[in-house]
Amino acid sequence: MSTKVQLRPIVEEMEESYLDYSMSVIVQRALPDVRDGLKPVHRRILYAMYDIGLRPSSPFRKSATVVGEVLGKYHPHGDVAIYDSLVHLAQDFKMRYPLITPQGNFGSMDGDQAAAMRYTEAKLAPLSLALLTDIEKDTVDFMPNFDGSRKEPKVLPAKLPSLLINGTMGIAVGMATNIPPHNLAEVCDAVTLLIDNPEAGIEDLMKCIKGPDFPTGGTLYGIEDVKQAYATGRGGITCRGKAEIVESKEDKFQILITEMPYQVNKAMLVQKIAELVKDKKIIGIKNIRDESSKQGIRIVIDLKKDASPNKILNKLYQVTDLQTKFHVNMIALSRGIQPNLLTLKQILEEYIKHRQVVVKRRTEFDLARARARAHILAGLKIALTHLDEIIKTIKRSPTKEKARVNLMKKFKLTQMQANAICEMRLEQLAGLERKKIEDEYKEKLKLIKELEKILGDPKEISNLIKEELVLLKNKYADQRRTKIYRNPVEEIGKEDIVEDVPCIVILTQGGYIKRMPITSYKIQGRGGKGVIGNRLKEEDIICQILACTTCSRILFFTDRGRVFQLKAYEIPEAGRTARGEALVNFLQIEPDEKVTTLVNLEVTESSQYVFMTTGLGVVKKTRVQDFQKVRRSGLIAIKLGKNDLLRWVKVTSGKDEIFLITKNGKCIRSKEKDVRSMGRSARGVRGINLSRGNEVCGMDVIRKIKNQKSKIKSNKDRMLLVISENGYGKKSNLKEYHVQHRGGKGINTAKITKKTGKLIAGCILNPEDRDLIVVSKQAQIIRLSLTQIPTLRRATQGVRVMRLNENDKAASITVL
Repeated sequence: MSTKVQLRPIVEEMEESYLDYSMSVIVQRALPDVRDGLKPVHRRILYAMYDIGLRPSSPFRKSATVVGEVLGKYHPHGDVAIYDSLVHLAQDFKMRYPLITPQGNFGSMDGDQAAAMRYTEAKLAPLSLALLTDIEKDTVDFMPNFDGSRKEPKVLPAKLPSLLINGTMGIAVGMATNIPPHNLAEVCDAVTLLIDNPEAGIEDLMKCIKGPDFPTGGTLYGIEDVKQAYATGRGGITCRGKAEIVESKEDKFQILITEMPYQVNKAMLVQKIAELVKDKKIIGIKNIRDESSKQGIRIVIDLKKDASPNKILNKLYQVTDLQTKFHVNMIALSRGIQPNLLTLKQILEEYIKHRQVVVKRRTEFDLARARARAHILAGLKIALTHLDEIIKTIKRSPTKEKARVNLMKKFKLTQMQANAICEMRLEQLAGLERKKIEDEYKEKLKLIKELEKILGDPKEISNLIKEELVLLKNKYADQRRTKIYRNPVEEIGKEDIVEDVPCIVILTQGGYIKRMPITSYKIQGRGGKGVIGNRLKEEDIICQILACTTCSRILFFTDRGRVFQLKAYEIPEAGRTARGEALVNFLQIEPDEKVTTLVNLEVTESSQYVFMTTGLGVVKKTRVQDFQKVRRSGLIAIKLGKNDLLRWVKVTSGKDEIFLITKNGKCIRSKEKDVRSMGRSARGVRGINLSRGNEVCGMDVIRKIKNQKSKIKSNKDRMLLVISENGYGKKSNLKEYHVQHRGGKGINTAKITKKTGKLIAGCILNPEDRDLIVVSKQAQIIRLSLTQIPTLRRATQGVRVMRLNENDKAASITVL
């Protein structure tokens, strides 16, 4: 035995072999045919079941029987691959219109595997007959199976456009396909529209096909995204599960999930939510349980009493598969051999061409059968007309073959007619039977005429396609399951998922900041030592505590007169003893620039101006609107004089009063209107005349009483609170402070002694103010009720509010 070895460059051999392999995978396994929408394994399963008689009206047969039939005759790629494909065709949560009717455990949306093939049973679903009908009428081409022992169809006749109705997903070599399922009625209407108007565009077709229709329901967002996917063959469509917020009788809320995004594992979704709750990435969920049954999906999420349902739902959309993106990639085989990226219109056009060929071949097949039968009936009519002579001729013939020849010669019959006459039964000679032959002959002639008319006019073929679609639509169509919203889903921002709850923001003199829940500090009695608030760097002190909510817009004013902006939730939350994060990580401040004031900017009718005060007593007010758009690089807020620093900023109405307090115990009360509104780059005017060595240590606003419903009936309901560096403090009634013009020296507000030390802060108290937080330089923090601080005359030194350690001093205060 001689062997011939042919030398080839290895690169060429590898390229050619890989190309052959990839095309084999593309054509024979991974991609569907655009004509019937099926991959080879699915087509072989349906044809094998049809061939062995597993019709919808037949009894169920074991799935193992079907797998063995397909494996042995058509698809030699392993029983597991075949059974998995059979299960897929039967799962109603994957197939919009299942093609196989299952019996037994065929898996679930929770990712449960189907039972072994020896336990389950199956038969063709009624809709499958629409794909297989007329296959015996030479409507499609057949090819040899893998071993040449029998024939299998290259494509099915497919009375319905299965590629769009059920969609498909497949990964080939170097390409993949992902076509969503659609509503049967809508697709049939689109085919009819395109037959009537071949020039119809995507917008016309979308009047029929609104968008994908998933078996699991859900909601699609963005009609423009759907349009792009249909027009180009590729695109991403946002899909959400159906979730609603329900209020229970106990004033508690639940989130009910009753529909899932397509191809999402329900059990994995529940597990993911549970993990997020456990890791405290979602806060506010009390319990989650899956109450799904045969009647439908039902996932119940119980929320805590103080939780924000909308925030939690938005968080679920953002971090779980309750919201997904379906990536459309409509690649299919044209003519069964060529993979192409197809638009919606091209898929429908390819299907229409296929149906035109099928209907034409079916008509030709029926016409040939009708003509053959008419030909035989014509011979039978001749025999019945010359019955006696026919009988004599047959009786005189020595053999059957000779009788056939004699009949052909004497009566000018064809061999087919002579055979039919020889095989006539005596019962057909009865009068009624003779009438049946004549009637059937007339019917065949009429049928031949109709079939010839169909073949002679392409419009007749198109009308037949439409009529069959209408019949199937009326028989199998159902209501759309997936809702579609024209507008795209709004991008879920941080503010949409952050619960707007009270919090405090702590700023240190060293430039560290953190956010904490307001519940971190419990109320204590007056004179207590408090609790540790921050683990500070050496020589760092807390300079401000700002009460706000997590969604508040906070302005950061620096000592150089610049302003920056952050949302409170952008500041990392930290524990009570944590140091926090350096401000330079969030704001573009200079190395020697410090943030001195935080402002919770809430723009309301009473918030008209931003009122600024420097350490040397310069004041200035600027319209709030000038700070609505603060760049990441910051804005100029005030032009400062030499050796002066911006220290306080408050939001005012334009009709308020301003209190300035100095370290040496002086204060001045003046009207805000004494200060005219200025631009951001202006310097400002004198607010208080300071003596040498004195500085402003506090500034606050006396709000104007807005309406009768206000808790503040007069300024008698307000107090001035001052705190000294040694932890002493007091409240004084505002009636003791008369209004002066700005720029004056002010009056005494506290008796400054060695025991009390100089004042470090002062503020106006309103009736709704409840608690006081005092922070020391060594990061001791105490929270106490304001009712524990006595009301004293303005020239007194006050009482001990906070007991400080040796060498520690009070640094800042915040009123809640």
